[in-house]
Amino acid sequence: MTQAIRIAIVDDHPLFREGVARSLGEIGGFEVVGEGASAEDAERLVAAMRPDIVLLDISMPGGGLAAAANIMTGHPGQKIVMLTVSEANADVAQALNAGARGYVLKGVGSKALAEILSNVAAGESYVSPTLSARLLSDLLQPANRKADPLQQLTGRETDILRLVAEGLSNKEVAARLSLQEKTVKHHMTRVLAKLNVRNRTEAALLMREARERAS
Repeated sequence: MTQAIRIAIVDDHPLFREGVARSLGEIGGFEVVGEGASAEDAERLVAAMRPDIVLLDISMPGGGLAAAANIMTGHPGQKIVMLTVSEANADVAQALNAGARGYVLKGVGSKALAEILSNVAAGESYVSPTLSARLLSDLLQPANRKADPLQQLTGRETDILRLVAEGLSNKEVAARLSLQEKTVKHHMTRVLAKLNVRNRTEAALLMREARERAS
């Protein structure tokens, strides 16, 4: 039997917390191991309960973004998903820069949220599609970027990024290209540096946008 994904929910609206906890419980496969209403609660819950994922609101006492940064400083491996109403680009960027694995808007359905959390627990990242498009626009149009950043990549790096953009893991990419997984990781590190992006999600968005422009 698959082990339940352990979740901590931190939001200063009790009814919202209860609704999320109830929905995840009804879907199954999740165990809510703690709830809180502030940044202080979030840091305490992570230290005490070590959940697989902590769900953080942004607008709460102490601030969810500050909590995310503090949690990642003390517990670098902790998976954080922001669950918020904020669509501000600055908030999305700050959350991802702090190390959050997901940024989800509160209008998400319970089944979709459960799927997102399962994917994050498995090592993936997620940003709500409408916000991804905005982030991509910002990435493609900084003042100092005149040429297509993807042109900086070698042929091998381009092949790897194409597969990553299709949703393949490093292990799956390695198998597809007959490489070692550590070699794929090395190439992806160089890809992120060349594209000046923070994570695989942003790099994949650049590749997908390039494909759309070419089609």
